[in-house]
Amino acid sequence: MMTRGKRKNQQFELELVMLEQLVKPDHDLRKIDKHINFDFIYDLVEPYYAEDRGRPSIDPVVLFKMSLIQALDGIRSEEKLVDAIHHNMAYRWFLGYGLTESIPDHSTISHNRAVRFKDSTIYEDIFNEIVLMAIDHGFVEGKIVYTDSTHVKANASNSKFENVTEERVIEEDESLLMLINDKRISKDQKALKPADSKIEVHSRKVSKTDPDSGYMHRDRKPIGFYHLVHGTVDSSNNILLSAHVTPGNVHDSTVYIDNLEDMFKKLNLAPKYAGADAGYFNLDIIEELSTKGITPVIGPRKYAGKKGKKSKYWFEYYPEEDIYRCFEGEELKYKTTTRQGYVEYESDKNICNKCPKRDKCLYESNTTGEISSEQTRIIRRHIKEHYADEVRSFMKTEKGKSLYQRRKETVERAFADLKELMGMRYAHYRGSHAVKAQVLVTGAAYNVKKIARLLDKQEKE
Repeated sequence: MMTRGKRKNQQFELELVMLEQLVKPDHDLRKIDKHINFDFIYDLVEPYYAEDRGRPSIDPVVLFKMSLIQALDGIRSEEKLVDAIHHNMAYRWFLGYGLTESIPDHSTISHNRAVRFKDSTIYEDIFNEIVLMAIDHGFVEGKIVYTDSTHVKANASNSKFENVTEERVIEEDESLLMLINDKRISKDQKALKPADSKIEVHSRKVSKTDPDSGYMHRDRKPIGFYHLVHGTVDSSNNILLSAHVTPGNVHDSTVYIDNLEDMFKKLNLAPKYAGADAGYFNLDIIEELSTKGITPVIGPRKYAGKKGKKSKYWFEYYPEEDIYRCFEGEELKYKTTTRQGYVEYESDKNICNKCPKRDKCLYESNTTGEISSEQTRIIRRHIKEHYADEVRSFMKTEKGKSLYQRRKETVERAFADLKELMGMRYAHYRGSHAVKAQVLVTGAAYNVKKIARLLDKQEKE
């Protein structure tokens, strides 16, 4: 039998109840409140508050906890956050506000982000303190780290932009030129003279709404104005170790080494392995990691080559003799070293003309469409290619395959949680400082929840 209207007048009932009773025993905010001490924030924000003038401020820990709630539940704006706190008993309990107590206005949070803490490192400092907390609890091993980037849609219209022409001075890499000339001299070739600096002119789209964002237009990526978040996680418990924000048109590899070095220094970490996807398979990155004693766990890029022709990987390099051999066992000998750092090895045309597999190896002339009797095969190998060879060899081992597979379970999963569950798919604000604040607070909330859950699990075991 259906019951109607049994609780029709409950809105007007008076009950004696404790706020404590209204929060579920297993709520994440209970775990955070029990295990995480936020008092360190007072020392960090003290320089930004006046001691003897002005009205008493809202407790800075409460303000950070409000931002924490916003990130944990993916609330889009501070107005909606304050409205949610007003109605949500768990939020009130976590912040220390009673049932009828007034909640701080959303403008207080906005003022702190946009004025009080503008151009400061406070959000990064808080984020790092929470990471150090995870390290102190033993939740970060620091031996294997994984890095990736993810795009965050800018709070800007894709149709409101202006085309800006910029000039960039390109200087020659002196250390690379030294390696090139050492190679050339060892082969009885003249050393190359230093080249003059060049000026590159290029045009880019700049958003009128958020000039700090970047116009993204890459394969398998969305088109429009985005910010890019570069994140690194520890493999043991997926703790987010660092989060850096750049415009969306900045390539992942350009900031990778600087971000890692900054993180290692601040957190006092010395990993043995550094994992990333094929977008980071860059000789400069591989060299930097290798010289620091870190094994790169980076997926090699695949070059298909021309259809119907054997790629350079069908040719084997012999470092002792400094030659290549083709799949027929014939030699490709040193020809020259270019200013760009590529060593060229060339086959013997007389041998190639007699080879039964020349059609699969030699390229047709662009003018005649046929393979000339003068045609040879040239293999280009970068002067630093030996670093890449070591990575390719390691990635073929069982350990290399296993470590690379874990990338999907670590940094990619962390980004999925941050974007799908915690609102990091879209930038809530405009400007690099505000977006960076959003990303760091969201990352801090992600770590706080993980630490609290891990400590709660330890306590129950």
